[in-house]
Amino acid sequence: MVNDNLEIFQEPIARGIKLILNGRITSANAQELEDKLEEALTARYSHIILNMLRVEHMSSAGIKAILKAYKEARSMGGKLEIEGPSESVRNVLGMTALDTMLVK
Repeated sequence: MVNDNLEIFQEPIARGIKLILNGRITSANAQELEDKLEEALTARYSHIILNMLRVEHMSSAGIKAILKAYKEARSMGGKLEIEGPSESVRNVLGMTALDTMLVK
């Protein structure tokens, strides 16, 4: 059985926050990611970094959550970037042409 756990750790950075993600982003837990991103946006962080080095899998629900936050951050004059995506995440982003827009 595949473990669908997602862990999200927070680390403050200059003018923003880094969210360090570990595990799998699936339709079962993407809301947790969306909630954390919404918290960061509500706190008016101008820079949000998602460290995805240890993300083993990302479903379309994860892409949806990230895109929603990306658009909201831009509308507020901020930015959202993905740092160190795992090979799996990079492949998914590449298939959707989001790698050039999101990967730092």
